[in-house]
Amino acid sequence: MDPYILRDLEEIAPDLLDTLRERGLTLSTAESCTGGNIAHHLTLVPGCSDILQGGAVTYSNRAKSDILGVDPAVIEANGAVSEPVVRAMALGACKAFRTDCAVATSGIAGPGGGTDDKPVGTVWTAAVTPSGTVSEVYHLSGPRAEIIDKATLLALRLLINAL
Repeated sequence: MDPYILRDLEEIAPDLLDTLRERGLTLSTAESCTGGNIAHHLTLVPGCSDILQGGAVTYSNRAKSDILGVDPAVIEANGAVSEPVVRAMALGACKAFRTDCAVATSGIAGPGGGTDDKPVGTVWTAAVTPSGTVSEVYHLSGPRAEIIDKATLLALRLLINAL
């Protein structure tokens, strides 16, 4: 595991929670390819429960629809690893957990599952704040665990930058 990624995760999670706390905002997560890693790093911070209201690991398309309210037609038209789906996941997390902000991920951590259009390491992230929704795609490399940690860090950075 890249020690710089871990150090950055250890630093960004408390900073993000402090920023949200200062602004009186709550947070939820909607994770596919990161499998709960975002929530894990946030819950390592003592006192996070006043900010983090909950999270959903929605690995299957059905879970994305049933739990987060992502329209199955949007998944069918764009694929689970897409901007429309990850944005809908983030908005669905805000609704499901009644939060002001949310962060979401959907991607292909590998080692299999990639295609020519969406190779292994393709990760979409989205963040919802009171001022709107932003999203970003990344093309990451490395073993599966490293892609998951990189995606976690980038999703948290996207949210903190959106604030």
